[in-house]
Amino acid sequence: MVPPGGVRGGRPKMRGESTLKPRTVEPALPVTPSKSTGGRPETAKKRVLFVCIGNSCRSQMAEAFARAYGSDILAPYSAGLAPAGSVAPLTRLMLNHKNIPSDGQFPKGLDAFAGQTFDVVVNVSGQPLDRAMKAVGLPASRVLNWRVRDPIGQSENVYRDVAAEIENLVMRLILELRGS
Repeated sequence: MVPPGGVRGGRPKMRGESTLKPRTVEPALPVTPSKSTGGRPETAKKRVLFVCIGNSCRSQMAEAFARAYGSDILAPYSAGLAPAGSVAPLTRLMLNHKNIPSDGQFPKGLDAFAGQTFDVVVNVSGQPLDRAMKAVGLPASRVLNWRVRDPIGQSENVYRDVAAEIENLVMRLILELRGS
């Protein structure tokens, strides 16, 4: 039964869309010539995709660390082989403890990046990626395999250890990319 005055009780209609629309991932902007480099193109940022299983923990942490520490040299993204419905609360908590923003990050599948090219794909899923990458037309110049424990369903201490390990690996990658 609907109360008198409707569900909103006489309050004005709420703004916004009445239906949810799927979120999309925008491709990176092309590199343009810069006045500061005499009209030559600036060094393009390396496009890096971090992939785990659910895109809820490890790859989300890696994307956030890479954005916070290496945004001058890379454009980080993350995806999952079987994306979860949301980023794990302990993932956000670990990032918040380190003052690393994760606003706007959400689980995505590899298909969200179909046809896009990446300089580096970092596999933290523990699964082979070749077939999944080919299925969505996802070329990469280089694939790195990082063996990082999956913290999903584990304690806060496990998340803390995993976050520290990923932070260290991301920093190493950033230093390597800055050196090349």
